[in-house]
Amino acid sequence: MEVSLVAVEQKLWSGTATIVSAQTTEGEIGIMAGHEPVLGQLVEAGTVSITTTDGEKIVAAVHGGFMSVTGKTVTVLAESADFADDIDVEAARSVVAENGDDLEAIAVAKGRIRAVERS
Repeated sequence: MEVSLVAVEQKLWSGTATIVSAQTTEGEIGIMAGHEPVLGQLVEAGTVSITTTDGEKIVAAVHGGFMSVTGKTVTVLAESADFADDIDVEAARSVVAENGDDLEAIAVAKGRIRAVERS
């Protein structure tokens, strides 16, 4: 199936995949080719995992947005997204420890930590 991971600023990844999983407000969902059409709202500070047809696992931290599924395509439209491989986990942990009042920054940092742990 064709998959696209898009954030507000840019298209992060597109290609073919065997499975996509994401955390939605209704729970974690796994999508394979031929899945029923669905529109899911992504959780704040969630993760998306994509297993490519080559067997590569791509994990990204996503902060809000939607996932649209048809029988042949999955499109993840995130407010913001970061690949797990690009995340400085120590910096994210510092944000959680030091920003008690900035709940959005803490949520984004926690999502980044989860993405690194899942990769």
